[in-house]
Amino acid sequence: MDYANRPLVHRLMKFKEADPISFHVPGHKNGALTGLPMELRTALTFDFTELEGLDDLHQPEGVIREAEQKLTNFYRSNKSFFLINGSTVGNLAMIYATCAEGETVIVQRNAHKSIFNAIELTGARPVFISPEWDSASKTAGTVTPEQVKNALTRFPEAKAVILTYPTYYGTTGDKLEETIRLCHEREIPVLVDEAHGAHFAIGEPFPTSALDLGADIVVHSAHKTLPALTMASFLHVRSNLITPEKVARYLQMLQSSSPSYLLMASLDDAREYVESYAVEDGRDFMKRRAVFLKRLTETGHLEIIETDDSLKLMLRVNGYSGYDLQKALDQVGVYAELADFYQVLLVLPLLKKGQEYPFEKAVKRIEKAIEDMINSKVKRQLPGLPVFDQLISKPCYIMKEVEKLHAEWIPYEEAVGKIAAASLIPYPPGIPLLLAGERITEYHLQSLTSLLATGARFQGAIRLHEKQIFVVTNEAEE
Repeated sequence: MDYANRPLVHRLMKFKEADPISFHVPGHKNGALTGLPMELRTALTFDFTELEGLDDLHQPEGVIREAEQKLTNFYRSNKSFFLINGSTVGNLAMIYATCAEGETVIVQRNAHKSIFNAIELTGARPVFISPEWDSASKTAGTVTPEQVKNALTRFPEAKAVILTYPTYYGTTGDKLEETIRLCHEREIPVLVDEAHGAHFAIGEPFPTSALDLGADIVVHSAHKTLPALTMASFLHVRSNLITPEKVARYLQMLQSSSPSYLLMASLDDAREYVESYAVEDGRDFMKRRAVFLKRLTETGHLEIIETDDSLKLMLRVNGYSGYDLQKALDQVGVYAELADFYQVLLVLPLLKKGQEYPFEKAVKRIEKAIEDMINSKVKRQLPGLPVFDQLISKPCYIMKEVEKLHAEWIPYEEAVGKIAAASLIPYPPGIPLLLAGERITEYHLQSLTSLLATGARFQGAIRLHEKQIFVVTNEAEE
């Protein structure tokens, strides 16, 4: 195979061919000392460190610089970066580069927990915008330009607007460009967690990337839809308001000082994969996707929901929760990305023409899973989840203030009106139901009760078996 368009991969291959002898870290010594199976041990023979000719991620001057430049050129950014600590570190860096302690930031409420963690770490004061409810996917959708304008009118001191595009379920809406424009009119940068949209740069049949719609910083989880290793991600800066140098400074502090060459090589490869994705590849993918959808509809019982991103599909079976369906699918060896109250979410492979994937085998297993589920579980009427009760809101306290207050565990039913002492996060998808410092409302309690009744899993301030939640018991006096 020709690796000329993957400079880092090419250099690693050449380095290995020279039969290097290791008297350096890592301690597995090119895989010689590992007890891992041979399939994994092979990868360790490429697990190098910053050796002569392999460059340095934190001061790239050679092959890594060349690989990142190819990334920059493809995404048409001012500067693009390899991330080896996941999109989480990209979200941290872009927020540190724009927000300081005590400053106000506008943030889409259905953001990933890493966004809220970054806000907490910087000490910024968030203003939340609850998105519109997307009735098709039965999920929180996108925020509108009108909502953002109202938030900026109420909080003109905001230093940044932080958005999620697409949502975990592939919803994009059609007004992001307008939202970005009104922010830029006020010289406020727009930071976009586009974790699930690294493939949008392809264009049709996929949505337009937030970067091309004018966003200042965009973070991509390359490993979510491109063929990169888990944790491998990108960050792109295209802005007149934020310099790449400032972002790079925070990345140097936040990323590991021992970056994985396996992750970086997979990023180099992922960039080449999406860059070489041809129009005919997209057409072939959509044809095979259509056949897969047709076969799924023939199984009976299934409702299939499509969203803006053609890589995302949702499957529902009337009378059963998504958690019920996920368990049935697990039993037959079909693993969905996530389950929620209503459905399971599938992430389809970004196939090129000529590549194989076991769609027909998947259809037969899904059919069996549904049959087994219906035979073993009683059909039920699922209650609806309550819709957001506040469109624009601020937490009563930021985390640094919460930490100074006394907190204890109390029963769920006694929590309404109290302040949450820690976040409560259904996972996946990792979008907080409740954030530390927010006042608990009937909406939160109803949502929690409904989610628990259908088997949702949680991270954070909850004791499932004791039916307790962690709350503040001595609010600060005004």
